Amino acid sequence: MIELEGVPELIDPVMVAAFEGWNDAGDAASTAVAHLDREWKGEVFAALDAEDYYDFQVNRPTVWLDGGARKITWPTTRLSVVRIGGDKPRDLVLVRGIEPSMRWRSFCNEILGFAHELGVEMVVILGALLGDTPHTRPVPVSGITSDPELARTMDLEETRYEGPTGIVGILQEACTHAGVPAVSLWAAVPHYVSQPPNPKATLALLNRLEDLIDLRIPLGELPEDARAWQLGVDQLAAEDSEVAEYVQTLEEARDTAELPEASGEAIAREFERYLRRRDGSGPGGHATDGGEGSSYLRDTASGRTRPPLPPRPERDTDTETDAGHDADAGTGTDTDTGTADEPDTGTDAGTDAVTGSGTDAGRATGEEPGTDGPAGAEPGTGGDAGAGGRTDTGPDSGGEGGADRPGGD
Repeated sequence: MIELEGVPELIDPVMVAAFEGWNDAGDAASTAVAHLDREWKGEVFAALDAEDYYDFQVNRPTVWLDGGARKITWPTTRLSVVRIGGDKPRDLVLVRGIEPSMRWRSFCNEILGFAHELGVEMVVILGALLGDTPHTRPVPVSGITSDPELARTMDLEETRYEGPTGIVGILQEACTHAGVPAVSLWAAVPHYVSQPPNPKATLALLNRLEDLIDLRIPLGELPEDARAWQLGVDQLAAEDSEVAEYVQTLEEARDTAELPEASGEAIAREFERYLRRRDGSGPGGHATDGGEGSSYLRDTASGRTRPPLPPRPERDTDTETDAGHDADAGTGTDTDTGTADEPDTGTDAGTDAVTGSGTDAGRATGEEPGTDGPAGAEPGTGGDAGAGGRTDTGPDSGGEGGADRPGGD
């Protein structure tokens, strides 16, 4: 039995784990857990014995100076706890380390021992893989589980992957056999720009984790880092015509595949996240998304974030007249330029300016989120929030069997 000293009783704890190595393309997953630890000031309470699990010729220790004294940091896996206040307090157990070199079953059993002693309700393992996805589009994040009941209740995919796997897949299966609900979240990183860091993929994982456990996560400077990263890759791609052409091919394939996914459900999910950040509702302390009062709405068409529009005035139904053509008549002309960086401004020709929202023709018409979209779109138009049509790319797309790509399970 594992005895923990100095760890208080936790409230509805969820364990969030990530491991450097094969399942961490662009360091996106391990950086996400490091971000949570930094933003919420996690306190380390345990570390696994490095002698048991690591080959020090593969993962070498590092030497550093502390006031003139030389010290050694051994590669290992550490566990920390963060206490999250708010209306609905919830605690997280963060597991961050390196994929072990040996004794994986013992490694997983030790992690599960901590989960049992701490009363962990669910284990979420973050991973990132290389995929045929363009850097100019939102990062696909897939939610995978081996539990059919969990797949139904949490809108996840049941894993169908067969092939080589990493510690993420082994730990998830160990949790399933131990009766602990477990989910893995996979971000697809463009294989042509796989070197770390990848703040855009890290941001996508945190957004998906936020939805999964209903927790408002402070993002700090990640949105700005993600924009800067995409701009830098844009500039590099523009300097090579072959790369630019290849990226365009990936964009066309992605857009074609995503067209049916611009559903009302996806739009509603995006809108709910926007409201959660704008109103500060839900557990999670204070977000630092870019300064006081500057919550961001992610544009699904470009993967970028942008400040939300001010709220529209309520429509006065008593004074509204039928002069000109109302937007519902369908006779207005859309003057939207379709740019992703600005909110839509198209209005119906010479008519009711209140109803003009500039929604593009053909976007998920009629699959409304049930309320005005974050960019001011009327119910039933779909709005900008779902224009990108996020799709879940399963881990199979990462070229699982390849030796140079991280595993998808």
